[in-house]
Amino acid sequence: MLDRRVNLDLDLLRAFVSVVECASFTRAAAALGRTQPAVSLQIRRLEDQLRAPLLDRGGRGVALTTEGAALLPQARRLLRLNDEIVAALGDGDLEGEVRFGAPEDVATMHLPGILGAFARSHPRIRLAVTCDYTANLLDQMSRGMLDLALIKREPVGPDLGVRVWGEPLVWVALDSAVVEAAPLPLIVAPAPDIYRKRALAALQGAGIDFRASFTSPSLAGQLAALRAGLGVGVLPAAMVPRDLAVIGPPLPRLSDSEIALVSARNAGGPSGLLAQEVLRALERGPGPA
Repeated sequence: MLDRRVNLDLDLLRAFVSVVECASFTRAAAALGRTQPAVSLQIRRLEDQLRAPLLDRGGRGVALTTEGAALLPQARRLLRLNDEIVAALGDGDLEGEVRFGAPEDVATMHLPGILGAFARSHPRIRLAVTCDYTANLLDQMSRGMLDLALIKREPVGPDLGVRVWGEPLVWVALDSAVVEAAPLPLIVAPAPDIYRKRALAALQGAGIDFRASFTSPSLAGQLAALRAGLGVGVLPAAMVPRDLAVIGPPLPRLSDSEIALVSARNAGGPSGLLAQEVLRALERGPGPA
């Protein structure tokens, strides 16, 4: 039986929750600012402390044991209470500014709730949010103008940020009759948008003639054009509004993209805290539009 006088180590619990929510020791290590072996050791120490296996290491990925599944909600509750206490007492480590960037559609659809909750929990941390194309966000990151950024990228592995979720892309339009037009009217963002790149490559590969019927850097502008029946566009499958139709053949399949979180090399403190919150909230992927 576990000694009731054992005091749980919150750092070990945070590592456990991060591994589960990131579904990966490697991604959890990146979010926590530690090495993968260090995080693995923390999980072992927690299992030793609780005298129970928490993760099933027999298969691929991260799977909870019965004991791990029972611990997870309690660990989250303890960490949430700890963070609320620290924020309420105004710990000096939780003061500063985080410069955060994201593409407009990602920021509009997924960030308001996350950033709002973060701001309420950490009122002494100032948030400065920039919406721009991935290429511009990466340029700003390289020039030290951003601390964190969510970016759209090719599925390239861990070399460019921590993968947050995969994005299956689909063709969308007001109705399927749009595919009968020749050349195909296309609603796109300006270069270097990755969805534009996907659309042009797929159509050119399939030998389908097209014309740019509407170009806008704004997601709102593209949705307005789609709803007006001006052509066909590309959206992540999870973000297709209910009043627009997903178009299949004869249009070609689109290659997936990914959303990743990139951190500046010297990012820590408030930036690291926000990175953990973003990964925790978004790791399972975006909800329906």
